[in-house]
Amino acid sequence: MKKLNENMETKSNYRRIIGMAVAIIAFAVITLVYFSPMLEGKRIKQHDIEMYKGMSKEVYDYREAYHDEPLWTNSMFGGMPAWNISFSKDSNKITWIQKVLSVGFPEPFFAVFISMLGFFLLLLTYEAGIWVSFAGAVAFGLSSYMFIILGAGHVTKAIAISYMAPVVAGILLAYKGKRLWGCVLAAVALALEVRADHVQITYYLAMTVAILIIAIAIKSIIEKHFGDFIKTSLFLVVAAVFGILPSTMQLYANYEYGKETTRGAPVINKSDDNRTQGLDRDYITQWSYGKGETWSLMIPNAKGGASAYIGRTNSALEAASPRFRNDIANQNAYWGDQPGTSGPVYVGAIVMFLFILSLFVSSDKLKWALLAATVLSILLSWGKNFMGFTNFFLDYLPGYSKFRAVSMTLVIAQFTIPFMAFIGMAEIVKNPERLKNKMWSFWVALGLTAGICLLFAIAPRLFFNFMSQYETEQFAALINGENGSVYKDFSEQLQNVRVAIFRKDAWRSFAFIMLSAVPIFLLAKGKLKEVPAMLIIAVLILVDMIPVDKRYLNNDNFISKRQFDKPFTPTVADNAVLEDKSLDFRVLNLTKDVFNDASTSYFHKSVGGYNGAKLRRYQDVINEYLSGEVNNLRSSKSGGEMFGKLGSMKVLNMLNTKYLIYNPDAQPMPNANAYGNAWIVDEVRLVNTPEDEIDGIGLEDTRRVAVMSNEFADEVGDYHPTQAEGTITMTDYKPNHLTYSFSANEDKLVVFSEIWTAKKGWQLFIDGKESSLLRADYMFRAALIPAGTHEVVMTYNPPFWPIGNTIATVSSLLLIAALLAMIVYTVVKWRKKRKTVTE
Repeated sequence: MKKLNENMETKSNYRRIIGMAVAIIAFAVITLVYFSPMLEGKRIKQHDIEMYKGMSKEVYDYREAYHDEPLWTNSMFGGMPAWNISFSKDSNKITWIQKVLSVGFPEPFFAVFISMLGFFLLLLTYEAGIWVSFAGAVAFGLSSYMFIILGAGHVTKAIAISYMAPVVAGILLAYKGKRLWGCVLAAVALALEVRADHVQITYYLAMTVAILIIAIAIKSIIEKHFGDFIKTSLFLVVAAVFGILPSTMQLYANYEYGKETTRGAPVINKSDDNRTQGLDRDYITQWSYGKGETWSLMIPNAKGGASAYIGRTNSALEAASPRFRNDIANQNAYWGDQPGTSGPVYVGAIVMFLFILSLFVSSDKLKWALLAATVLSILLSWGKNFMGFTNFFLDYLPGYSKFRAVSMTLVIAQFTIPFMAFIGMAEIVKNPERLKNKMWSFWVALGLTAGICLLFAIAPRLFFNFMSQYETEQFAALINGENGSVYKDFSEQLQNVRVAIFRKDAWRSFAFIMLSAVPIFLLAKGKLKEVPAMLIIAVLILVDMIPVDKRYLNNDNFISKRQFDKPFTPTVADNAVLEDKSLDFRVLNLTKDVFNDASTSYFHKSVGGYNGAKLRRYQDVINEYLSGEVNNLRSSKSGGEMFGKLGSMKVLNMLNTKYLIYNPDAQPMPNANAYGNAWIVDEVRLVNTPEDEIDGIGLEDTRRVAVMSNEFADEVGDYHPTQAEGTITMTDYKPNHLTYSFSANEDKLVVFSEIWTAKKGWQLFIDGKESSLLRADYMFRAALIPAGTHEVVMTYNPPFWPIGNTIATVSSLLLIAALLAMIVYTVVKWRKKRKTVTE
C-alpha cells in the first residue's frame, strides 16, 4: 500500500511538472504574441529611454573609448554624478540569473514574462495549485500599469515590479517552515529586485513586506509559535543582507549622492510649510490620484483613460451635437485630478470581483494584511487629495519624502489585489463546499463589483460631473462672460461624450464580471471542475486585459532598431556647435524645455537636462536665477535684443554657456560673455549662511569677486592679490579628469566652471600633490593655487567604487552558488526518493 501511494505521488509530481512547464510556455507565448514586432528586430519608442540615451551619451562614449566608468558626466545640469544615469553593473554577477530567467527576451520585454513567472512562483509556494497560479500570474503580468510604464520607458521600474512577487514568495516560504529554500529564494529575488535600481519600487515592496511580517508575527503569538517566528526572521535578515550586498556600491553611492540632490535635506533653510526632509510637498504630490479615479482599478476609463485627444474616430463623439464634434475631438479624454497621465492602474474587473469575493470566503488570516496594504496604497495615492494622511507619512515615515509621484504607491495594490484574489480562489478550488455554504458572499461580491458597474453605466451623472476641477473653473468663467451660452452648450456636449466613454467601459467591466461569475458559480455547485474553471477564468482575464493594455502600448509604438539606437538627429544648429573643437563649454537650447529635456545632452554639454534627482544646489540656482535668465532671453523680440542681453546673464556666463540655440535651422548665437572654463578672482567675500551665498551671486560682480562660505575661511585666509596678471587654461578634458595649466606671480583663487559636490569624489592635485578643493558662488568648485606655473588636475574617483565592486562580485557569486547548491540538493533528494519507489 505504501509503495502504491508513493507511485501515485510520483505520477502526481510528473503531472505537476508538466503543468508547470505548460504554464511557463504559455507565459512566453503571451509575451511573444503581445510584443510580436520584436521578432522583426523592432523596439518600443519610449520617451524616457530617449531621454536616457541623451543624458548618458557622454558616459557611453567614455566607456567605449577607455573601457572604464567615468562615474561623472557634464552632459546635463552643468555636471552631476552618473549613479542615477548610467554605470556598469558588470561586477554584480546576479545579472546571469536574470539572463536565464528572461529566456532570450530582450529588455524591456522580459519584464512582462518575469512578472508572470514570479507571481506564478508566489502562488505555487502558497500552495494555490498550478491552474489557479497560472490565472493569477496572467492577471498580475497583464496589469495595465506594467504596459503604461514600458511604453513611457520606465524600464527599471517595470523590472523592479516584476521581482516583487518572488521576494514575497521566499519570505512566505521561509515562514511556512521551508526556511532554507525560502531564505535562498528571498535573497536571490531581492538581489535581482535591488539590482533593477528603482529604489522607490523597492521601498514600496518593503512597506508591503513589513505589513505582511507584522501579520505573521501576530499570528505566531496567537498560535504560540513566536520562537519559530523570531528564528525564521533572523534567517531572513541574513538573507536580506546577502540580497542587498551585490548592490552595495550603487546603494551607497545613491545614499551619499542623494544627500546632495533634491531628494536630500534642503541647503537653504526657509520657514516654508512646503518643505520636507526630502522633496517639496507640492512636488511629491503633484501626481496625486483623485479619490474618484480609484474606480479605474475596476473600470479602465473611469476618468477617461490617458491624457490625449478624444479624436475624430472615437465613436463616443456620436453623443455630441454635430456642431461641436470637431472641437470636442480636440479636447482631452482624461478628466481626472492629475496634471496628466499615460493611463490608469487597471488591475482588472474580474480580479476586483475575485478580490472582494476572497475577502469574504478566505479563512487565511493573511487577508487582513493584504487588505490593509491595499487600503494604505490607495489612501497614499490620493496625495494632496488626502493631505492630512499624506503629511503624516511625509513627516514621520523615514525615506518617504524622498520620492515623487505618490500615485505610484498603487503598485502595492497592483500586487496585493491579485494575490488576495487568487489565494481565495485556491481555497474555493480546494473546497467548493466552502463557497457553496457561503453563497451570500458570492452575491455580495457580485453586487459590490458588477452591481456598482451597472449603476455607473445606467446613471453615471449621479456619481460624476465629467469635468476636471481646472475645467470646471475655466468653463465657469467663460460661461459668465461673453458668448456664455455657447460655452455652456459646449461644456455639456463635452460631458456627454465623456459620459459615453465612461459608460462603455462600465458596461464592459460589468460584462466581464458577470462572465467570470459563471464558472465560479458552477464550480461551487459541483458542475465544473478546477482545470476548466480556471482556464475559463484565465482566458477571460486575457480577453479583458490585453485590449486595455493595447490602448497604451501596441504595435504603433514600435520603431526600427536603427531609430531606437539613434533617437536624435543633429540640426543645423547642432552641427554648427559640433564644429567648435574647444575642449569644454556648455550650450543653452531655447527650442527645448530646458530643464526637462535631455535631447540637447546627446550632442552637447547642456545647461539643462532631464533627471528627477538633480543636485540640490543646482536646482536652487535654477529657481533663483537660471529660470529667470532663460525666460528673459526667450522674451526677446529679435535676435539682436537677445544678443544684447547676454552680458547680463550672470549665471549662464558663469556656466561657460558659449552658444545659444534659438532656432534649430539657423546658426547658433555665440556668447562672448561666457567666463570660460575657469577664472581668477580679485577678491573673496566671506558669508555666514547658504542664503547669503546664493544671494551673493546677484549682489556681486562674480567675474572678479567670489562669494564663499565661512567654512572655507581657514583655506582662503586674507586673500588680497596685488597683481591682476595670471592665467588658467584647460588643457585636457575627460568628464572625470580635468587638466589645467596655471601661471601667476602670486597665489590666486581660481573659480572653476564646474559643479560642486561634497568632498567625497572630486579631488584636486597641483603638480601631483593633493590640495584643498573649495566652494565658491554657492555651486562652483574653487581652489587657491600658489604662485608659479603648475599643472592643476581634478579627478572624480569615489573611494567606495573599487570596494563596492569587490563586494558585489563576491556576494553575488556566493548567492548564485547557494542557489545552485539548493537546486542540486533538491534534485538529488528527488532522484533518491524516485529510486526508492522503483525498487
